[in-house]
Amino acid sequence: MNENKVIILPGDGIGPEVVAEAVKALKKAVSLFGLEMVMQEMLAGGEALDKLDVPLPDDTLQACRKARAVLHGTFGGPQWEDFPLSKRPLAALLNLRKELDVYANLRYARPLPSLFDKAPLKPEYLANVDILIIREVTSGIYFGPKERRTLGRSTRASDTMVYADFEIERAARRAFEIARTRKGKVTCVDKANVLESSRLWRKITRDVHREYSDVELDFMYVDVCAMQLVLNPANFDVILTSNIFGDILSDEASAVLVGSVGVLPSATLGEEEKTSLFGPIHGPVNEIAGQNKANPLGTVLSAALLLRFAWQNEEAALSIERAVEKVLEEGYRSTELMSAGKKEVGTREMGDLIVERMTRT
Repeated sequence: MNENKVIILPGDGIGPEVVAEAVKALKKAVSLFGLEMVMQEMLAGGEALDKLDVPLPDDTLQACRKARAVLHGTFGGPQWEDFPLSKRPLAALLNLRKELDVYANLRYARPLPSLFDKAPLKPEYLANVDILIIREVTSGIYFGPKERRTLGRSTRASDTMVYADFEIERAARRAFEIARTRKGKVTCVDKANVLESSRLWRKITRDVHREYSDVELDFMYVDVCAMQLVLNPANFDVILTSNIFGDILSDEASAVLVGSVGVLPSATLGEEEKTSLFGPIHGPVNEIAGQNKANPLGTVLSAALLLRFAWQNEEAALSIERAVEKVLEEGYRSTELMSAGKKEVGTREMGDLIVERMTRT
């Protein structure tokens, strides 16, 4: 592994625009804190499909294998919607997770007071909410056997959710380790009243919990969790769940608690010696691509997670996060976050404002 290398995958749609602003923040952190970091942009997603007929070229994959971290944008677009999944731009990200064996996707839902007005819940429901959703991302229904078959006049399709015990164990262990640094509570979310895979999730999570008796553990069905995220969000600390449930719940949390999917960052981690992935959870939003209207906050905050987890530099991570909060407190907003009395700025201008407010803490 190259300890100083970061691979940049701009992606599709608004990806290149928002990634550019995150790179600005990283370069500012490098300058402020004297970090050693080399960034290299590589091809992946739709552009790779158009040029090379594959969403994740082998030279990109090999470069990512050797890097310390990957900062990525968004993948997809209407021109590739009818392609099979393996030939869609998003396959670049799915394949990268699988090939690098990074299994724990961390998605933070921490509402900022300056954005309380964008969330549909009343401010009193949002106070003291700080949720981390840990989603297993290398297995489950997204990677299980798929089939579509036509018998006579009937067509049937199936997607199979498959989990092995070790896949659950390592995700659970990561959740308990992180919970120890937070409020000390893990909620394992499943559908164990119906799904056999969920019953295995419960068994393995209980087994791992014996090593973490200082952490509180409870279980919740996914439909109940979806309701409780709206009714009592402050009761959650770390949510541990499978690939598909984590995908859905984190999108709900972004819209209901934070006010926009464009604000949530994510980190995808494996073992310590593995390359880590960082990027926003929103889609390519192709309709505004190239118009300097995209919200870069999710990607910029993902750069902060890169500094926290890949570089283990908390001060550098906080310099970005606090700069984002300050810019929002000053009333600056991208188009999707605009409300009465605020100051609308473009993608590039938002990035410039964040960099200007980054300081050593």
